[in-house]
Amino acid sequence: MNRRDFLAASSATLAAGALTSRLQSAEPVVTATDSRYQPGPLPTLPVVKPGEFVFAAAHLDHSHIDGMCRSLTEAGGTLKWVFDPDAKKVAAFARRYPSIRVATSLQQILDDAEVKLVAAAAVTSERGPLGCRVMEAGKDYFTDKAPLTTLPQLEQARAVSARTGRKFMVYYSERLTNESAMFATDLVKQGAIGRVLQVLNLAPHRLNAPSRPDWFWKRDKFGGILCDIGSHQFEQFIAYTGLNDASVLHAGVANYAHPEYPEFEDFGEANLLADTGATQYIRVDWFTPAAVTAFGDGRTFILGTKGFIELRKYLDLARERTASHLYLADDKALQHIPVAGKVGYAFFGQLILDCLNRTELAMTQAHAFKAAELGVKAQLAARRLG
Repeated sequence: MNRRDFLAASSATLAAGALTSRLQSAEPVVTATDSRYQPGPLPTLPVVKPGEFVFAAAHLDHSHIDGMCRSLTEAGGTLKWVFDPDAKKVAAFARRYPSIRVATSLQQILDDAEVKLVAAAAVTSERGPLGCRVMEAGKDYFTDKAPLTTLPQLEQARAVSARTGRKFMVYYSERLTNESAMFATDLVKQGAIGRVLQVLNLAPHRLNAPSRPDWFWKRDKFGGILCDIGSHQFEQFIAYTGLNDASVLHAGVANYAHPEYPEFEDFGEANLLADTGATQYIRVDWFTPAAVTAFGDGRTFILGTKGFIELRKYLDLARERTASHLYLADDKALQHIPVAGKVGYAFFGQLILDCLNRTELAMTQAHAFKAAELGVKAQLAARRLG
């Protein structure tokens, strides 16, 4: 190397070193515990005494009914009845709740004045009409997602809820039973990342085809992938932006790898624009590989004007098998906050108190219905990708 080349190389090295030094000195401190934003405390449970909030379980077509009932009982609810036309499902459910009474019909539950709420996980296309029957009987209704599959069902549910004053609540479990997602709700409300500009949801699921019932593969029964598991993501868009309405800019669905189920959709995506100006992109799919230890590597990214949040909901891929990891970046710190066991699930206790006090602390009725509406509209707008 001649002298000129040596001097040029040396200058470049010094300049790069100076730049690196400036970048390093300006980089925020990485912390695991920022005193500004700490998870918890855990909700105080139970919220009622035994017998003060009696509820029933009906139509056990999806296993989510277990989580719904377990969470309500942990919050103080008393599970009195179970009904399903399938005796085997009822027997298996009753083994988990030895004191439960088996109803011979749904009407027997609806005739019990002590029952305040009916929790159900019926076939998806039957959930909306079932909820209307429950509300007409003077009970509140708590259904698995997606709560309905068509716009006429939505219009009927809205009308019956408004007329009867009964609740039509929905188990949007990807936020309500994930502590990182619930903590992110609190952080956004506190203004931790400023105004929310975009929410990006990646929601892969494990198919486990042999365990699925026949109705799972039929389009008119499950409603389509954006209506079904997409409803979780649209609910999060509402929660993190505070939107009142949103429009579908793009939607697409496909059946890429399951020709044996021609009505099934194993991939879906959608892009929405909220009335707040925020946008959302979601990707939902049934392509979780066997090596992934959770049912899916669900992630959510929330971009704000003052920072951003990333949620690794069910595992921290190839590093941690534990759930509920939250990452937060702003002008003062970069943080990884493991929140499993620190936040809890306040929704269920709040729902019980809402039913008793006729309040809307857990979720507004408008919020629950809007998430369902966006799912159906995205599904209707979807073009076939493959």
